[in-house]
Amino acid sequence: MLSYRHAFHAGNHADILKHYTFSLVLDYLNQKDKPYCVIDTHAGAGMYALNAEFSQKNKEFDTGISHLLSGDNQPDSVQEFTKMVKSFNSASQVDLYPGSPKIAEHYLRKSDQLRLFELHPNDYKILVENFSVNSKQTKTVMGDGFNGIKAVLPPTTKRGVTIIDPPYEDKQDYQRVVSSIRESLKRFSTGTYIIWYPLLARPEAEEMVSALRLQATNWLNVTLSVSSIPKEDFGMFGSGLFIINPPWTLPDTLKESLPYLVALLGRDKSASYQLEYEIS
Repeated sequence: MLSYRHAFHAGNHADILKHYTFSLVLDYLNQKDKPYCVIDTHAGAGMYALNAEFSQKNKEFDTGISHLLSGDNQPDSVQEFTKMVKSFNSASQVDLYPGSPKIAEHYLRKSDQLRLFELHPNDYKILVENFSVNSKQTKTVMGDGFNGIKAVLPPTTKRGVTIIDPPYEDKQDYQRVVSSIRESLKRFSTGTYIIWYPLLARPEAEEMVSALRLQATNWLNVTLSVSSIPKEDFGMFGSGLFIINPPWTLPDTLKESLPYLVALLGRDKSASYQLEYEIS
């Protein structure tokens, strides 16, 4: 299915949870001199113009990054994420929101690598424009990231993080995530894997997380709900991340920041977060 375009949702509450947490993992990897590789299986366009037609249609950023940019008394880690988003914009106005590829590029050092997969031809064209030169450090591939990941694991750097965030428009994506992780861990058992998923009034995400837990020794699962569960089987009321081999520092950082994000991004009194982990 090639109908999904992330530009409709750029900068929403799900992006905040995903990209903020992603930035924490990258910052942790940068604490060691040894190089690492970032693999993005569903890279999208890389950068999103908030004043463009797609973003303006639903203006989901108004309840996401716009709230964050105006928030006061931010925890230090949230403040660093906000500064990072602002670094892509002018001092007077925020018109651009970085996707995970641009966030990765922001943190990468000269010795690190970036591998980007995107299947949608229009988004891939924009992705290539945002990463105009395929260098030794950054390579873009038009193709299915679930299949492409097999060719880049294990990375030559021997350290790495893979972010997997399919649209889940096709329910088979849930099972493809589980199968992809199973195969990826055989190739690269020490890598960090970040799997994003939507919170919907359906069981597929919960079933996927249960299956992922069985494959992981060290894991973290975090969810951010911004509203109550809709009575109808329609609409995303939050999102989650299941992380395999997370940084040991991540739980404490999230415990500090999640109450702030709930208060800032929540739409009603049902807004909440959940954080579970097993890290040895």
